[in-house]
Amino acid sequence: MYKIAVISDIHGEYDLFLKLLNSIKFSSNDKMIICGDIIDKGPFSIKLLKHIRAHSNMCFIMGNHEYDFLKFYNSIMQKLEDNFNVNEVLEKINSYFDDEETLTWDDLEWLEKQQYYYEEEDFICVHAGARLNNNNELISLEENDINWLVYDRSFKDPNLVINNSKCVFYGHTPTSYLINKPEIITYPKNNNPSSIKDYYKIHLDLGVWLHGVLGCFCVETCKSYYVEK
Repeated sequence: MYKIAVISDIHGEYDLFLKLLNSIKFSSNDKMIICGDIIDKGPFSIKLLKHIRAHSNMCFIMGNHEYDFLKFYNSIMQKLEDNFNVNEVLEKINSYFDDEETLTWDDLEWLEKQQYYYEEEDFICVHAGARLNNNNELISLEENDINWLVYDRSFKDPNLVINNSKCVFYGHTPTSYLINKPEIITYPKNNNPSSIKDYYKIHLDLGVWLHGVLGCFCVETCKSYYVEK
């Protein structure tokens, strides 16, 4: 069966990510939407990035860790002289990571092209948050400043209800900070949710670097799936 799975904050846990894909029987006919922060904290940031980049059925949106890395990358590029040494510059850029593999110029170009939100008919994906109007309605994502999309933490408030919106997936803050365990938190609109339309928001970040647990949410079944180290 074709499925869409949504995940966030994998943070370099390449092996655990592959374990999760195997657990949900993820195939080339399925789609994985990754809500940012694939790099830092874990041991295989670059290996994970390359794996995601190589799969056309994996849709990645930017998180604050990628955004901060691009700031570092751009600061290096802006200081270059006309006769810069390509290999030396690439080595300096890769000094950001403590990985065995290295980023290529193609990897960097790919990362720069990634979007900061994702939208389908029944749901929206951001890394952290988005601006709401005075009625707690989501404003157009195109009008959102990047800083809201990658840094804002207002969505983590359990009492925040997003009105007149599709379901919003987000990560950025480990759910264990709210419920003392690494589980995906769902906020249904009623007592018997049967589809993704029946949810206000879904909080995805399990703090994998804290607990060794990684999980995703399947849009079709409205169920969460987990693996652990």
